[in-house]
This record gives sequence, structure tokens and C-alpha cells, in this order.
Amino acid sequence: MTHSSSRRTRRRALAGVALVSAAAFALSACSGAAQGGSAGGGTTMTVFNGATGTINENWNPFSPTLLQPTLGVIYEPLFWYNLAETSEPTPLLGESWEWNEDGTELTITTREGVEWSDGEPFTANDVAFTFNLLKDTPELNTSGLAASAEATDDTHVTLTFEEPSFMQEPQVLGNQAIVPEHVWSELDDPITTINQNPVGTGAYKLKSFSAQSYLLEKNASYWEEGKPSVDEIRYISLDNADAAAAALISGQVDWMSSFLPDLDGLLADNPDLSYVNTPALTTSIFTCSNADLGCEGPQTDPAVRQAMYHAMDRDQLNQLAGGGFAATGSPTLLLPERDADWIADSANLTTPEGADTDKANELLDAAGWVLGADGVREKDGQKLSMTIQTVTGWSDYISLNDTMAQQFKAVGIELKPTQLAWNEWNDNQTKGTFQLSLDSIGLGASANPYFTYNPRYSTDNTTKVGEPSYGQNFSRYSNPVVDEAIKAAAATDDEAVQKEAYATIQEEIVRDMPYVPIYINSTLTEFNNSKVTGFPSNEDKYAFAASWKAWDNGIVLKTIVPAE
Repeated sequence: MTHSSSRRTRRRALAGVALVSAAAFALSACSGAAQGGSAGGGTTMTVFNGATGTINENWNPFSPTLLQPTLGVIYEPLFWYNLAETSEPTPLLGESWEWNEDGTELTITTREGVEWSDGEPFTANDVAFTFNLLKDTPELNTSGLAASAEATDDTHVTLTFEEPSFMQEPQVLGNQAIVPEHVWSELDDPITTINQNPVGTGAYKLKSFSAQSYLLEKNASYWEEGKPSVDEIRYISLDNADAAAAALISGQVDWMSSFLPDLDGLLADNPDLSYVNTPALTTSIFTCSNADLGCEGPQTDPAVRQAMYHAMDRDQLNQLAGGGFAATGSPTLLLPERDADWIADSANLTTPEGADTDKANELLDAAGWVLGADGVREKDGQKLSMTIQTVTGWSDYISLNDTMAQQFKAVGIELKPTQLAWNEWNDNQTKGTFQLSLDSIGLGASANPYFTYNPRYSTDNTTKVGEPSYGQNFSRYSNPVVDEAIKAAAATDDEAVQKEAYATIQEEIVRDMPYVPIYINSTLTEFNNSKVTGFPSNEDKYAFAASWKAWDNGIVLKTIVPAE
């Protein structure tokens, strides 16, 4: 699994997994059908997406506690964005779109011939209803979408915004499930419903549910001819990571995402297994950086943040904590391979791999941090000593902290790792009651840098220390130059103008370094190909393959085919 602010509850469910004998594994959640063909003679495959313990039913596509296959497998967006590689949005329920000149009206042409899983026709009226439901129900509108919608005929809908809103495009097109008006207009409470009998346009529909597993069956009236090929998909809950590894080896799980030690050895011994690595989340030291908003500690000094950046030996960190699967990050927090065209200064394309202790010492000396007799620097009576928090059980992150503590000693920085329960860790980060926190910069609605920069650097997305920040600017960073550049990028669809804005942002954040990038964490996903084939590969990343990834699951499940 991956560290991400938007998916923390799923992260590290499989951290530090130990391989055990398949013979020792017992999977109570799987029936005989789940372990081979379906009861009707077709093919059933099993997915483990990190669920442990009791599964709580919720198919409400607007709910923050929805079950993951709700988005992409049962309900579909208008278009799909593949964040595993650079590509144009793929048409799903939409076929094309067009903005007016000033970015206040977005007109979408919808697909003809689509049916809801209950047989009713899908039209542009359903799209208009969905977005008007968001507008009229603030509790459902977690993206801040400010638009009204009108269907002008069965295949055209226009969204009207209050101000230029080009950067709302990926949220509208690719990150919103479309719901059927004939069902949702009859609901008493769209906020609290668990939507027990979901009616969607996706390739699969719900067949049965229990607290340990649920079964989806293919939608026989799915609009894409010949798809899906696999008859049933079972999602399961497991007790622990050891069970997941053994289930993969034995073929009782066909698809899962986990960091597995000695993955190459595992593959060599099991020819049915394969994997894909889609590094996309930049593991970083989050700093409470802004003294004006109440942050306290040496990390409020930009020189200290810069010194940590240069004192890291990232090659060593990758080998000891990343298993050698991590990729090189960028001080801009973009992805060097995917986003090179958006990075203005080639000097900021990638982070250094080895430690530059001379540079780190030079920065700290110039900032007045003097080395003490105990080997720890100090300034104005304050030790250069900081606590860094991570979640108990996130073994790779625990290893990162322990290794960085040793690396930072070389430049007089004392790093004190601490492990907390997830709820306490999250509460500290949300309220700013931390000095350093190990987390990652997650995926946005699209690959446009706006979706990296706006959540984490805009003053609008943070609060004073002690107040919960419902945006993602946990560092409490506030910079009027960055704020203006973010607004400039949001107000245009001209990439040249956007690049100028992002160049300004990058210059500021590389200097200020409120988030100190380490590396792009591996996102390892494993497959057992004995029953089904056609999963994404390292050579063909046709989707972001993680078994927990919303939207992409729908693409993968309608692409795979039964093994011959």
C-alpha cells in the first residue's frame, strides 16, 4: 500500500509483510467459488485492497467512507485520467468537452447507448442532476465545486461557474461519479444513505455482501462491447499481512498491493506471479514551518530544512527502507519522469542521491547554528533537535526515520523518531501540533501541477496551529507570491501561462522547502496470473494498478481476461 494524505487508512496495512508458507494459510472469507471458477462455471477472481477486520457496507459514491470499488467499478465518471503515465483523458460516459473563452462554461457531450444497471437509459440529464445535487448539498461537495448544470438535450450538458474555473476540469470530468436521477431523486437523505442496492453504469454490479467479503458480477448490459470478460470479482478482508502474502502465493488472492521483501526471489519461485511498480507518491518530511501561524521548533528555520535536504543519503535510504524500488524525486514535488515538461529549472529536476554534508554544514553555519560539545548544534539557547512522527507499524517509514537520524548526526542535527497510533498521528498533522511528520504527497485529480501545489502551498488550505486544517497544507506554509501564482494558473487553460506561474512557485518552494522530499515511494502491486491475465505491467502501465486505487480498478477489471 502507499502513504498518502487522502488514503492514510489504507496505507501500510501490509507494511513489513513477512512471507509465510502457503500451507499455513487459511482464508475464511473465500468460498470455493472464490478460489476457482464461479458457481455458474465462469471465472471468479479475488482482490485484496487492504481491508482488514469487519467490512462496513457503503456504496454511496459521495461518501468519504465508501467501499473502494464504488468508484470506477460500479459507478463511472465522464472521463478517466491515467496517472501512471502521461496521456489524454479516456472517454467513458462523456465523449468530448469544450470551454467557453473565459472559462465560465463547460459543455460536455455524453455517450449515447448507455444503460444503467437496472435497464433505464443514461442521458445528459443524469449528469446535470449529479452536479446540481453537489451544488445544492454542501455536505456532498467536498471538492468545493461551484457550478450549476443544465442538460440542453439528451447528449449535452453545460456547467456554469461563477468565475474562470479551468482547473475544475479534472474534478468534473474525471473525479466525479455520475448517479442516476431516477434513483437518487427519490432518496430521503443522499448524505447518510449507504445505497444498499447501487445502480451504476460500470462494468460490474453488486451481487452479494457480507462483513468479510462482497461479490460483484459483470453487468451484462455494459456499454463497452465485449467487456468485461471475468464473470465475478470478490473483494475480501484479511486478518493480517502474512495471510495476504500466503493467499497470493496459493492463488487464493489474484490481485493485491504490498511491499514484499525479497520480491524478486518470490517471483523466481512462483512463475504465476508478476508485479508492477508505479512510483507516484513523494515520501517527504512534512515540517510545521510557519512560526507566524504557531509552529515551534528549529524546523521553522528554512536553513534547517535545506540542511536536512542536503544531508540525506537517498541511495542508502532506498536500499535500507525502500527495498531498492523507490524512484528519484524532485525538490519541486513533481514526478521527474512524468512531469519533466512542467519543471522550469533543470537543476530542480531531481533530488541529490548521496549526502552533501559540506553543503548542509555550510547552510547551518551561515544561519548561526553552532556545534555543541555533545555534537548537536544550537542557536540562541535552542538545540537543533526535532521530533519526527510516523505511524506504528509503518515499517518502511520507521526504517527511514532511524536511518535519517544517523545521517543527520553528521551535520549536528538530532532527529528523534516517535511512533504513534494513526489517529494521533493524523490529528497532530491536521492541527499542526508536530515538528516533523513522515508522510507522502499523493496523486491529484490530474497530472497538472496545480493539483500538487494548490492543496499543499495555498494559504487558503491551512489554518493556525491548533485548528484543524481540512485542506492539505499541513506545513502551514503561507507565501503571497505562491498564492498569486496558484490563482494565475487556475484562471487559464494556456499551458504557457501556467508554466510561468509554476516556475514562480517552484523557485519559492525549492528555497523554502516546507516539505523536504526523500524519494518517490514504490507502489508495488502483485498479481497471480493462474486464473486471469492482462494486468498492467512495468512495460504497459495502462492504469495505476494498485488494488486500492479508485477509478483505475474499473479499467483494470474490464481489461483482464480469463487465463487460457
